[in-house]
Amino acid sequence: MVEKLALVGIGKIARDQHIPAISDNPEFSLEAVVSRNATVDGVQHFKTVDELLEARPDITTVSLAIPPQPRFDYAAKALNAGRNVMLEKPPGQSLAECFTLETLAREQGVSIFATWHSRYADCVPDLREWLSSRTIKKLEIVWKEDVRKWHPGQEWIWEPGGMGVFDPGINALSILTEILPFPVHLKSAKLEFPENRATPIAASLDFANPVNAQMRAEFDWRQEGPQSWDIVIDTDDGAATLSHGGALLTIGGQQIKQGQDNEYANLYARMASLLKSGKSDMDMSPLIHVCDAFSLGERLVTDPFHY
Repeated sequence: MVEKLALVGIGKIARDQHIPAISDNPEFSLEAVVSRNATVDGVQHFKTVDELLEARPDITTVSLAIPPQPRFDYAAKALNAGRNVMLEKPPGQSLAECFTLETLAREQGVSIFATWHSRYADCVPDLREWLSSRTIKKLEIVWKEDVRKWHPGQEWIWEPGGMGVFDPGINALSILTEILPFPVHLKSAKLEFPENRATPIAASLDFANPVNAQMRAEFDWRQEGPQSWDIVIDTDDGAATLSHGGALLTIGGQQIKQGQDNEYANLYARMASLLKSGKSDMDMSPLIHVCDAFSLGERLVTDPFHY
């Protein structure tokens, strides 16, 4: 049976990733969109999620591609209306919101999926398998990009709940928590806040782990020129580099795999699988690391940021 789906939020990520992935997946039919201003040709449009839920009881799944600050209210309304819910990353602006939504989905007997798109990059499973039989000696994440390129004029990322540089940084953390054969936790962090902003523009994290490996992450939103989305790992049996956000895997200096841009296609395939099984997937481990960074991190004030 084809699942009738509504997409809430028609911004850049929706047009670039969600809509093509939905269109290419025979398990879903894009029946409606919700946006105050934007529309999609040939698809029914609603200005509010309340209008959608009232007018289209036949739509079984709601995918939320909106900023994290308003997401809880939208998701709760959809769940209370008995709809399955798919959450763009990060799944909420707090852990408490996410756990509440997970409980609500269980009470309503529907599925909820906290998506981590970078975790579904093509080369991530290959690196996870390779690491499973090796001892990690050192791991370094370098996730540096230009906020002006990827979030032009978007003020919500600088507001409380917007997460600042952790908006992309959480992508790296979603890969980290997927590939490691053991859990880790944050032991220290330094966060750089522009003096005119409420969220950080850069961060450095140090992780404690059971094998006493050096594990660090560096996030920065001020990177000009080439962008960096790399994870470099030294082990007792060679070194591996996962680059381009998870699309390229190099081991021992040799390219092992060049993946395709399948992250969102893989997300919707996973959602289809959850719906068939009646299960949910609300792994919060990437968000836990972000919350710990805000809790443990030393706050440093840096130059003001302006678009």
